[in-house]
Amino acid sequence: MRLSPVLLALLLASPLAAADSPAVAKLKESLAAALDANPAAEAKVKAFAKDKLLPLVTDEVWVREIKAQNAKKVTLDEIRKIDEAWIKAEEELPIQKEKLGNPCAQEVRKVTTAIPALRETFVMDDQGANVGQNNLTSDFWQGDEDKWQKSFAGGKGGIDIGKAKFDKSANTTLQQVSLPILDADGTVVGAVTFGIAVDSL
Repeated sequence: MRLSPVLLALLLASPLAAADSPAVAKLKESLAAALDANPAAEAKVKAFAKDKLLPLVTDEVWVREIKAQNAKKVTLDEIRKIDEAWIKAEEELPIQKEKLGNPCAQEVRKVTTAIPALRETFVMDDQGANVGQNNLTSDFWQGDEDKWQKSFAGGKGGIDIGKAKFDKSANTTLQQVSLPILDADGTVVGAVTFGIAVDSL
């Protein structure tokens, strides 16, 4: 069957046209198995994570923005200083504004808006520092928390599923699922945390 030129152009322009590299495909398979085996989430959360969230671990904008931040080689001491100021801030800091408005954050908002069950999404670099987010997180550095430590996993990639908690402000039960972000060759460059409104699944 011959494809029309228009259909062929659409297929080539689609993100699905580029198949995962063998390394990415293998890691995604491993992540899917880890999601299935994790006892912290209901079946519907695991199915949602595999269907909707796992394909996002190779998001090109997130990969590009994480790699750019990683390349700056910001020291952990400096990250902790930013984190301290972030936590204490009573008014919006310039860095908070930047993390809510940069290209990574714009992509985060696009993804979160497209998937109604998502309430929050934030992307982290290879040290656990925020790269972009749709809502202001309580801290800048996630490197001391399971959501980054288990998903980045020392550059090997893994998953973390937090406990489901009722969020009064959102009036729904939220559960965080964290996954690694993968470059096209399978390199783990950072991580992402998704806050899922469990009751909406």
